[in-house]
Amino acid sequence: MSKRHLLGLAVCLASLPALAVEQGEYQFNGFGTLGVTHMGGESDLDYGMQGQTNDGWRGDQLSKLAVQLRYGITDTLSVTGQLGTKPVQDSWEAGPGNLYLAWEASDNLTQRGGRLGTPIYMYSETLNVGFSYPWLRLPEEVYSLVQVASHDGGDVLYNRSTDIGTLSFQVAGGQAIKRDFYAVDDTHDFDYRDVFAANLALSTDNFGTFRVGYAEADLQTTIESDIRLAPNAPITPNVALNTYDGQKGKFTSFGHQYDNGTWLSAAEAVKLSVENNEEAATNAFYIMGGRRFGDYLGHVTYGQLDEPSGRQVSMTYGLNYSITPTVTLKGEYKRVDTSQGDESIGVFKANGQQSYNNGVYQKTGFLSPLGTHDADIFSVGVDFIF
Repeated sequence: MSKRHLLGLAVCLASLPALAVEQGEYQFNGFGTLGVTHMGGESDLDYGMQGQTNDGWRGDQLSKLAVQLRYGITDTLSVTGQLGTKPVQDSWEAGPGNLYLAWEASDNLTQRGGRLGTPIYMYSETLNVGFSYPWLRLPEEVYSLVQVASHDGGDVLYNRSTDIGTLSFQVAGGQAIKRDFYAVDDTHDFDYRDVFAANLALSTDNFGTFRVGYAEADLQTTIESDIRLAPNAPITPNVALNTYDGQKGKFTSFGHQYDNGTWLSAAEAVKLSVENNEEAATNAFYIMGGRRFGDYLGHVTYGQLDEPSGRQVSMTYGLNYSITPTVTLKGEYKRVDTSQGDESIGVFKANGQQSYNNGVYQKTGFLSPLGTHDADIFSVGVDFIF
């Protein structure tokens, strides 16, 4: 089986109803990552959605494991459930993942309802299936902006063959309540209400896959932390640093993937905006190119994130080796730099006190600014499907 066909299988394993099951039949599959990572550099801040620190090699940043069962209730109606475990900051969480009913109304139309992957990004359907993409770490400049991976609701998927390729359309809606949101060195409950997402993709034989997407939701949360309001002052508990009370967040994305078995590329450009919050306006993109040499794959990725306070850029260099058709060994080095902005921390995460001090500094010139940050991140791991 070719590498391209195996990547297609990985997509099917994740959640798409592409592998149909007849009445009374079932499919049992799984996917996972075992990896370690180390961060060095000049920053004293955590990095990324998992809050990676520079205190040595860590195995609780990349590793995850999940199994999936799909059962055919009838020839056109099936139920799919996932169970998995993954790290959440300094601990591991195990529990159910996506769980939904799928009705294949026709060869071209599928309707699903339940807990579904939210189609935010190009790799949203395979977000946890590391085998389906070349990196150990998806480009954080893009994939850290919206931290919701699933929603409770429904979606409709329609595909149609054309003279130039397969045209696919997806529209989804629902809500995602009490989802984990990592900010100021802690995990907070975040509500995404009235979620709406839609995307259109064109898959061609010779030019790859083109995708455009849009998503929006009403945001609800309060980010709190224990703060010293002045140097040497007593700690004030539960100071609100950021509050969303129904403001609408909007996310637009454009993407392209290409893989002819030897050469491959991927690119994604996104824009995030939040109603009445200019500081949240963010543009980001990445572009990756790679080439296979037998069982080896070398790839290079440039990532960039632009926010009102400045810019983060990164370069990622990776080398993969296919141990077996379903197991890939990956090694990566990523250099991250926020020096192109006066107060930009990009994907780095400040704690509550640092965020408060920086806010006071920007308004008054007192207390300490966050400054700029850089990091060297080394990662090694194995991605697999079964």
